[in-house]
Amino acid sequence: MGAGVPLRELGLVILAAAAITYLATGVVRSVMVRSGRVAEIRQRDVHTQPTPRLGGVAMFSGFLAAVFLANQLPALTRGFMPITPEMNAVVWAAFAIVLVGILDDLYELDAITKLIGQILAAIVMSVLGLSWTLLYMPVGDGTTLVLDQVQATIVTTIFTVALINAINFVDGLDGLAAGLGMIAGGAILLFSLTVLHDQGGAVSGYPPAIIAAGLVGMCLGFLPHNFEPSRIFMGDSGSMLIGLLLAAASTSASGKINMSLYGTADIVALMSPIIVVAAAVFVPVLDLVMAVLRRLAIGQSPFAADKLHLHHRLLSLGHTHRRTVLVLYMWVGVVTLGAVSFSIVPSRVAVAASAIGLILAFIITLIPLRAGKIGRQPPPTRVVIHTDPSL
Repeated sequence: MGAGVPLRELGLVILAAAAITYLATGVVRSVMVRSGRVAEIRQRDVHTQPTPRLGGVAMFSGFLAAVFLANQLPALTRGFMPITPEMNAVVWAAFAIVLVGILDDLYELDAITKLIGQILAAIVMSVLGLSWTLLYMPVGDGTTLVLDQVQATIVTTIFTVALINAINFVDGLDGLAAGLGMIAGGAILLFSLTVLHDQGGAVSGYPPAIIAAGLVGMCLGFLPHNFEPSRIFMGDSGSMLIGLLLAAASTSASGKINMSLYGTADIVALMSPIIVVAAAVFVPVLDLVMAVLRRLAIGQSPFAADKLHLHHRLLSLGHTHRRTVLVLYMWVGVVTLGAVSFSIVPSRVAVAASAIGLILAFIITLIPLRAGKIGRQPPPTRVVIHTDPSL
């Protein structure tokens, strides 16, 4: 793409994360099976065989390997201490969230304890130096707020915890969370590359690119083990890690960019960092919001579990397990790449491409209706109370 864009090095980071995650997942699976720790089938689950979990440990191993490699590559050292504390912050925050996830996967933490752990991990990330410092408000001609440490920590914590739980909400089908994490991470990586290109290798562009590359790689390495039929689940240790890394990459990419640098002629270009971030997590956040509103509307706890998530609804339309996952991949891909395209190509081209992509995605989603393959049994309306806030 030009000077200041370490494409080869970031490619190596992705490959390292993928390779280590793939190998470590096999080890974790073997240990879990031999110890007899497998996930029992719950009423809302769609899998039919008890399956080991804790794949998040292998994913974290892959991410750590990627970060270690990046720190050894001269072209990427500008993303690390002493130049910037962001990579140090994300590693410690990831360690904290994976620890919470491991405890939950093994011992079923209650909702409050788990939420406290998520908040603490987000606070660790913010306090150590990765947080929203600038917040753009699209009011009038646009206002950029400069946040102090307390405000930055609050905004970062809310954003991070929301994303952690959004990804956790959609982790209901084999390969779904890992695939969405890979696509969303890829979109943020692409956006980070445009920042590095446009700003001649600015320091601010390195951390989000490295985080996103590590995220893409670890999800890529885990998918062969997790795609339907899954041989291991990532568990909350994995889904919460994906959510935290998405929040970290998004915050690093968008949380310190002064929107005034983009001019005021094109509002889409002006807000492109925020649009990319919102698009990258559009599907999981939409599912999260719909689930909470649905449960509150019938007088149930927002932490109740049910089989009315987006993936359950696609199954009820007649899509197979695997095709449901691919349809959700498609929607996230169309939305995220459409958003990124506004930063790469002229607006007219981006609008046309996005419109075509959305129309095709809509048609493909409804193919079972046209073929008369609607599920014979609608999703059950009975709600099962569960103490897990991520479900």
